[in-house]
Amino acid sequence: MSGTKKKIQEEVDLLEKEVSKYEIVLFNDDVNTFDFVIDSLIEVCDHTLEQAEQCTLLVHYKGKCTVKTGEYDDLKPRCTALLERGLSAEII
Repeated sequence: MSGTKKKIQEEVDLLEKEVSKYEIVLFNDDVNTFDFVIDSLIEVCDHTLEQAEQCTLLVHYKGKCTVKTGEYDDLKPRCTALLERGLSAEII
C-alpha cells in the first residue's frame, strides 16, 4: 500500500471509530426477569439469542454491560425503547 493510501485508510479508520463512539449500557435491576431482558435485547438491539443471553448474564453478575454501539442517532430510539420497557440503560 502506498503512503498516501495508507494515510487515507488510517483517517477513514479514525472517522469510523468516532462515528461509533457511543454505546448503550444496560444496568442490573432487581425487577426484570432474565427472559424479559433477553427478549428485549433481541427485539430492541437486534441481538441473537446467544448475544442476549450473554449480555444478560454480564449485567446480572457485573452490574452492567454494553449492549449496543454505534451512532447516537441510531442508539437514541433503542435506548428509549429499553427505558420504556422498564429497563435501566443509558447512552455513554
